[in-house]
Amino acid sequence: MSFSELPHAARIGFLLGQRDYLIADGATGTNLFSRGLETGDAPELWNTDHPDRIRDHHRCMVEAGADIILTNSFGGTRHRMKLHKSQHRVAELNTNAARLAREIADAAGRPVLVAGSMGPTGEIMAPVGELDPDDAVAALREQADALAAGGADLLWIETMSSSEEAQAAIEGGRACGLPIVCTMTFDTNGRTMMGLTPEAAAAFYDACQPPLAGCGANCGNGLGELIAAVAGIAGAADPSRVLVAKGNCGVPEYVEGEIRYTGTPELMKTYARLARDAGARIVGGCCGSTPEHIAALVEALAGYTPGPCPDLPAIEEALGLQRVAPKPGGPRKRNSRRGN
Repeated sequence: MSFSELPHAARIGFLLGQRDYLIADGATGTNLFSRGLETGDAPELWNTDHPDRIRDHHRCMVEAGADIILTNSFGGTRHRMKLHKSQHRVAELNTNAARLAREIADAAGRPVLVAGSMGPTGEIMAPVGELDPDDAVAALREQADALAAGGADLLWIETMSSSEEAQAAIEGGRACGLPIVCTMTFDTNGRTMMGLTPEAAAAFYDACQPPLAGCGANCGNGLGELIAAVAGIAGAADPSRVLVAKGNCGVPEYVEGEIRYTGTPELMKTYARLARDAGARIVGGCCGSTPEHIAALVEALAGYTPGPCPDLPAIEEALGLQRVAPKPGGPRKRNSRRGN
């Protein structure tokens, strides 16, 4: 049976059974800004307003060598879309997001997976915050069902900071029957914003049922911190887990009125090899990553034989470490576009 004849739910397992690693795509938000998206706009609205620009973004990532492309749906829950008075359009926008990515994947001439991106709701889960767990599950299920209806091969839960919200997303996504990848962001002194260490995240990932198709870290506070998190998860998780590294393209800087990332293609090559050394089998880019950076990952890993898992001194020497302490006042709502 060919890849295109496989059920969507079987495709990621099929590819991982054939290959040592897969390349995931780069930033959605960053690349849409270069196509005219304005700060404060909802990228998800472009799934109906500017579908050709979304197709072009996906096409460029596939041409750069990505094996997995994430749908333009990171903020596609009713909670985030409410900020744009579009909470009633969740099914439409997420289904279109998956369909647009599916078009490009199917035209690639090689196996390309469509991953339905599901980011945080932007709310803090009860009892710390006000978001009721049942409401969170219902909202995330609404999004997951729409992504599945649009032709996604798997769900990609990303940029999570609490095990409670990650669990709600997994529960919401489980009913559609697609494999699930889940990644957290370790951007606060080596922990998530809600205090989870990579080791605690590993324990959470290992306990998930049914088993996750992949788990790891994305976004964060620099490439070194991302690799440190993946290495921490690798040291504590079941060794059969498929680990994911999807790091920001360096560190953001405010230059001439806009955010730019410091990561060069050469730095991304170093990151990619260290990610494989740390045990990652899916390697991609997050904020700031363009097709040029994804092509660099492809080049860096072609024929590369992973070495031993790097320790913190080795990571710091190669990529640097940027440790950021928690801000006073406790956790805050996450309505940013991080993870894009």
